[in-house]
Amino acid sequence: MTEVTGTPARGADDGLATAVLEIERLAARAGWDQPARLFALVESARLAAREPQLAGTLGDAPLTPIEQEGLAAGRPLEEQLTAITWPETVHGCAALVERVVLPPDVEDQLPDEPGHAAAYASDHPDRQEVRIVAAATRTGASYCALRLRAHDDDESVLTGDDLVPGLLELVRATLDGTATLDDGTES
Repeated sequence: MTEVTGTPARGADDGLATAVLEIERLAARAGWDQPARLFALVESARLAAREPQLAGTLGDAPLTPIEQEGLAAGRPLEEQLTAITWPETVHGCAALVERVVLPPDVEDQLPDEPGHAAAYASDHPDRQEVRIVAAATRTGASYCALRLRAHDDDESVLTGDDLVPGLLELVRATLDGTATLDDGTES
């Protein structure tokens, strides 16, 4: 199910959807052309019990996103996700990336070499710049938010549980320890 709205899609895991939209709005306030970001999603009640001094700042949301530092600049987040695993205290994870996308009928015209393909896409008149937040939990829930730069307002954010399947697969793998490395082996 995909909806165009600034609120969670019907039937979504409310806690996960709330966390994803919080992350997306945080990124929106920072503006465009931001680096990729990664967030651990922890259960707010467990975090408050472990860190009582934070209890008053957590609010009512069931999940609290905690931004992770240490991502390698200049290396695609998708590659970095293959080497990440989370401790059991992390209930879920969310990845935030900005990408240039092309209409499906143009994709077969992309050059094979990645550098040339990126240049082709960034110069193409039909390109769309998007910000994607893709998240999953250990319980199997997933949720995504997608904002087009051309429609940059909270009410035009696309939401759904499976908008970006490839990125969701990588995010899920960080939670279950089955990330596939570049050579095809599992970590």
